[in-house]
Amino acid sequence: MFHTEQYDGSREQNYDLVIRQLQALLEGEPDRIANLSNASALLNQFLDRINWVGFYLYRDGELVLGPFQGLPACVRIQLNRGVCGKAASDRQTVLVPNVHEFPGHIACDAASQSEIVVPIVKNGELLGVLDIDSPELSRFDETDRAGLERFVEQLVRHL
Repeated sequence: MFHTEQYDGSREQNYDLVIRQLQALLEGEPDRIANLSNASALLNQFLDRINWVGFYLYRDGELVLGPFQGLPACVRIQLNRGVCGKAASDRQTVLVPNVHEFPGHIACDAASQSEIVVPIVKNGELLGVLDIDSPELSRFDETDRAGLERFVEQLVRHL
């Protein structure tokens, strides 16, 4: 049975803790969908002030909705379209303080104001992206970028 620990350290320490919790959830489980589902649930519990967290998986040249927590979402996203498509195409994290100022932003939830998307790459192959939205402007910062990139690095080991 999974038990959460208290996130009461510094933000960096809290990311260390959630990554250790992810390791415990993934240990010994080979199923990709199960692991992505637990990862999205864990981040939904860990992150405050968000309204959507989940994965888009790279299939047949586009991103397809995977496991997530939040309102129903866009099902397919073309590469280079929106924040997810940009992160997937460039294979670099994209942090957007105000989605309304991002050219070509795809509005799946009108409440979203800021977004961070981390590409998921294993052995040079694009597997998908981790997408997180917030109803607050400038919700995500460099601490989030570093912590979420480390989270994805750990996740990739089990995909």
